[in-house]
Amino acid sequence: MSQAPEARPRSPSVYHERQRLELCAVHALNNVLQEQLFSQEAADEICKRPLSQLVLPQVLGLILNLPSPVSLGLLSLPLRRRHWVALRQVDGIYYNLDSKLRAPEALGGEDGVRAFLAAALAQGLCEVLLVVTKEVEEAGCWLHTS
Repeated sequence: MSQAPEARPRSPSVYHERQRLELCAVHALNNVLQEQLFSQEAADEICKRPLSQLVLPQVLGLILNLPSPVSLGLLSLPLRRRHWVALRQVDGIYYNLDSKLRAPEALGGEDGVRAFLAAALAQGLCEVLLVVTKEVEEAGCWLHTS
């Protein structure tokens, strides 16, 4: 004697973008917002525009996800992998703390870190995460609003 299959509860319509190229940040934003609000171009523009509006003294650090070339010895392959890089200010100087470097690389003051970020974003396919304290995030004081 066979049993009838259990009736599944009807689920609401859920917006879901599937992975295309390396646009997971854009897909994640749209999936969370449950509609296609962001394109690669819009996300890139947002990343470039707040550079001058960042209140860097309020930012604990920055984490960048960058394309990284693949090589075998002296031979560079036409492949790109992703690599995470940390930037942090220590005693008034911003440093590139890329784990692939032999030692931290001094970027200088705010102008130096902004130039580094602008260059990284200009390469394309770069994502920037800001690391701030809970208080700074709640107050929204990491960004100039005017």
